[in-house]
Amino acid sequence: MSANTTLTAASAEQSSANSKVNGGAGAGALMPTTPMPTSAELHLSKSGSKSFNIPSTGRSGQKRGGRRESLVAPPPPPWCSAPERIRGGGDRAAATERPPQPVCWVEISESVSRLCSFDAAGSGGGSISVKVIQDSRPLHDKVVDSFLNKFFPSGYPYSVNEGYLTYTRFRALQHFSSAMLHVLSTQSLLFAAGLRPTPAQATAVSWILKDGMQHAGKLICSSMGARMDSEPKSWRILADVLYDLGTALEVVSPLCPQLFLEVAGLGNFAKGMAVVAARATRLPIYSSFAKEGNLSDLFAKGEAISTLFNVMGIGAGIGLASTVCSTTQGKLIAGPLLSAVHIYGVVQEMRATPVNTLNPQRTAMIVADFIKSGKVSSPAELRYREDLLFPNRVIEEAGSVKIGQPLRRVLSPRLVEQLRASFPDEKFLLTQKSNKTYMVLEQSASGEDALRGWLVAAFASEMERSGIGSRDAVLNEAYEKTKRVFPAFVSEVRSRGWYTDQFLDGNGSRVAFAKSQ
Repeated sequence: MSANTTLTAASAEQSSANSKVNGGAGAGALMPTTPMPTSAELHLSKSGSKSFNIPSTGRSGQKRGGRRESLVAPPPPPWCSAPERIRGGGDRAAATERPPQPVCWVEISESVSRLCSFDAAGSGGGSISVKVIQDSRPLHDKVVDSFLNKFFPSGYPYSVNEGYLTYTRFRALQHFSSAMLHVLSTQSLLFAAGLRPTPAQATAVSWILKDGMQHAGKLICSSMGARMDSEPKSWRILADVLYDLGTALEVVSPLCPQLFLEVAGLGNFAKGMAVVAARATRLPIYSSFAKEGNLSDLFAKGEAISTLFNVMGIGAGIGLASTVCSTTQGKLIAGPLLSAVHIYGVVQEMRATPVNTLNPQRTAMIVADFIKSGKVSSPAELRYREDLLFPNRVIEEAGSVKIGQPLRRVLSPRLVEQLRASFPDEKFLLTQKSNKTYMVLEQSASGEDALRGWLVAAFASEMERSGIGSRDAVLNEAYEKTKRVFPAFVSEVRSRGWYTDQFLDGNGSRVAFAKSQ
């Protein structure tokens, strides 16, 4: 049920069950104990029906124009009543009881009245039935609500994080243009193979070729899974670029029919890599929108939207293939335009995604904002500032930190022991050279450890620019300052929605020191 559902008893007045009637001497007065309605004004009309005056709310939970709607529920059916028990008083020794009857009530939510009832077994063990008895929504609202129920997660927009609607819009655009490109490219493959098919026959060669080169592309891309965890948005964009590259090779294949297998095979190789990258990044992207543990619901509704617009795109692609794109020249004009729309859609889709895991870029941006303003930015505030093309860029305001370099390349054995003494009980090592700070994490380091090391590097860089002291001296002073401010800082980071239990640095190198005896 929705959060603004008003639950009101629609059964007969239960004064006989909640009050005592004494038939002998000294009989008391009738004492009804019916509870007062809380969120609806209940009026008993002359006809016996009950009128519920409640604020009408839309999906956003706001009153529509500040007015109140009156929903009149019909009187409950004769079988719908509360269990009633009458006890005699005075000299009456016998008591009569009625058998338990079904208990029912009316639930009113978003201009819809529903009659709900338990069966004769009662609310403790019986089943429940629901019947719509009044729906005063306009036809347009009914259609919109039906669409939202099929293609958006339950409780939308309150059950998802910010940006989900923007993400969904561009996801629909992406799948629509991609499906059109698929039809045009497959028809071109058939032309290159020496066939002259109708658009509806544009499937056979794709099935033949994908079992070879496409699987090879999948195997090669599967070894890059850790990098996809670290930068899911960048890899999702790369997946669509690879897909469009493969499609472009298929579209131009009729221009070189003697190289048909090579060109088509290379195109399917690129598509195989695209498929793995797109599927591997799907879960972290959906997880960033899950707000109430509704990941499966988000996934199901997202796939429903993809399927709908894929079907629409295939239909539009068949129309193009039968008219303006029936020749290779037409495909060479329409193909780049559709590809540009496709890439634009996926870029905007990824920019709207508020990923809340810590990777090098997002960690550096959090620390840089904290150094400049003393505030911690949320995932929604950082999403449009992420560099999706060059995610590994160094951010000077955060200490120009580079992470993931092998220990042997940045530290000498003597310096390792010195730094371990400078940062006791820490799971990171810091060293500065050539205007950059190199951080090496231990194997078990978490997101909090990475944040602590980044904050030390940022404070040291700020002190060095201010001319406070030498590089080695400011590093120790920055570490002491970090220990003072870090508890409040990391608490604010968590409260802003960041997940600090892990640090996703891709395939970056980490180190494990042997425990001293």
